[in-house]
Amino acid sequence: MHEMSIAQSLIEILAEEMEKHGARTLRTVHLKIGQLSAIVPEALSFCFQVISEGTEMAGANLVMDIVPLQGYCPGCDKGFEIKDYHFACPLCGGTNIETIAGQDLAIVDMEVE
Repeated sequence: MHEMSIAQSLIEILAEEMEKHGARTLRTVHLKIGQLSAIVPEALSFCFQVISEGTEMAGANLVMDIVPLQGYCPGCDKGFEIKDYHFACPLCGGTNIETIAGQDLAIVDMEVE
């Protein structure tokens, strides 16, 4: 379960940001999770809860938005949503596409006290 290591990394990043800004308590973290990142939101939430227990982040709410997989076809010069992991342009059928969104994990913002 790679969600455990991801949760640990999130906690390290959040702790660093909280220290920088003198925050004492973490209330909410907003994340964007790419569809292709293979992160299971429920597993990440569970791991975050377990690791943060007993810290200033305990009880924080993780708000996770899933970012759909997006592609770009240079032949058509168009962007589109990649559905069912079908990596072909829906307009021309070309397979020389670029993945432009849906692979990342990002902290969008955090609410602290």
